[in-house]
Amino acid sequence: MKIIKLAITGCMGRMGQQLIKSAKKDKSTKLISLTENRIINKKINGIKLEMNSEKSLKKADVIIDFTVPNCTFEVLKIATELKKKVVIGTTGFTKKQESLIENYSKKIPILKAGNMSLGINLLMYLTEITSKTLGNNYLSKVYEVHHKHKKDYPSGTALMLGKGIAIGKKKNFYKLVGKKYLNKKKFPYGKKINFNSIRKGEIIGEHEVTFSSGKEIIALNHEAFDRTLYSDGAITAAKWLINKKPGLYSMRDILNFN
Repeated sequence: MKIIKLAITGCMGRMGQQLIKSAKKDKSTKLISLTENRIINKKINGIKLEMNSEKSLKKADVIIDFTVPNCTFEVLKIATELKKKVVIGTTGFTKKQESLIENYSKKIPILKAGNMSLGINLLMYLTEITSKTLGNNYLSKVYEVHHKHKKDYPSGTALMLGKGIAIGKKKNFYKLVGKKYLNKKKFPYGKKINFNSIRKGEIIGEHEVTFSSGKEIIALNHEAFDRTLYSDGAITAAKWLINKKPGLYSMRDILNFN
């Protein structure tokens, strides 16, 4: 069995640290590069921390990136030059940035997911089915809770679920995006999809999609208790991506949700 050599960017971040732990546990992978966006005179697992560059990333088979959009594009530029595969768990991309990622995927294999957990990807699938079944007679909204350190809102997962609603209705997601609330106790349904994001404590992640006809409410929800859901999922994604041709993939491709 070939050992897959991994590079983890943003290694000092919350997810970066968790990814290191998951990679160490997986005997089919080997950490060979750890990067940060600033010079840190430190070693982790005997690996010296470096900044993103062709030199620091050239020995990796797959680069796993859970950082911020600007850093992700720095990584994608280097990965394209080196013909490396990239797993993206970063969130907060604009519509234009999403299109740029699609362009990069024509040259290298990229697996991008707003959430790497099996449960969340199943939830999105169920959201699509529910949205399609209920049709336009039901209004929908998305609620999410994350730890106080998370800066972007709505979360990448909440936006994934919003896209699930749009796919079910066969409509353009960006035209269906409604109001984006932050830390509201209550928020309304609307003709478009409204989002409410709560930032408090050290909560790992809670997401809920609700559909209402005015006579009944149907709720689909997911709660994460352990951050390894995401890091283990990212390692699985890296191993799956190793034999893939250029293209833009998602966790659904791994899980065979049709």
